[in-house]
Amino acid sequence: MMVRKPAVAGYFYPKDPIRLLEMIQNIAPKFKGRPTNAIAVVSPHAGYMYSGYVAAEVYSRVIIPENIVILGPNHTGLGAPISVMNEGIWMMPLGEVSINEELANSILEKCSYAEADYTAHLGEHSIEVQIPLIQYFRRDIKIVPIVIGTRNFTACTELGIAIAESIKELGEKTLIVASTDFTHYEDHKTAAKKDELAVSAILKLNPAELYRVVHEYDITMCGVMPTVATLTAAIELGATEAELVKYMTSGDITGDYQQVVGYAGIIIK
Repeated sequence: MMVRKPAVAGYFYPKDPIRLLEMIQNIAPKFKGRPTNAIAVVSPHAGYMYSGYVAAEVYSRVIIPENIVILGPNHTGLGAPISVMNEGIWMMPLGEVSINEELANSILEKCSYAEADYTAHLGEHSIEVQIPLIQYFRRDIKIVPIVIGTRNFTACTELGIAIAESIKELGEKTLIVASTDFTHYEDHKTAAKKDELAVSAILKLNPAELYRVVHEYDITMCGVMPTVATLTAAIELGATEAELVKYMTSGDITGDYQQVVGYAGIIIK
């Protein structure tokens, strides 16, 4: 059995479970409304001190089901262009998380571009950092981790359709997570302006427009392709609206507004 150990515990978030829970308690909002049934969310993946406020805001507002499909970009360059980890467990500080093998294998069968692959997940942080935040709100989860290293629009829309069809066949409530940060290392004003274009396309539930504006305006959104796949899946599953929950940049934390990274939290339902 494949066992994936934490790659960034102690760096992006605390390794010690007690300190980790304390940190999440400090950044998680005291949301007083009723959590909503969401089809998908968009959540950032930087260190918790930077983007944790946005990610925790998102997860606090949605009902967390047992099954989670998490799509993240490939920062390491390892593995297949679309890498699905379809067996094993993830060892995490808040407890181990199993792979939903049935759902993962169904996605692999339906998407000709996807491959069963473990290596792309070994050192990749974009999926890992989502898991403790999800576990804070629900521990008994199963995941399908998908790392995307291609910019092939057709491949990612086919993946999205495969995810949607597999979720329908599974017949169980499933949340899809697109893990992405937005503009990297520009000044705050420029980043916010560029990110508004990308966020607007997501709120319109328009993956083609998102792909276009990211390339046309040189928006350094690392998870654009996971978001394209997620939007495609959400539309196939009947999504009709999206809501921007929170946007901020690293400058709002550090006070350095010259070189920032943008973070947006979005709920799709």
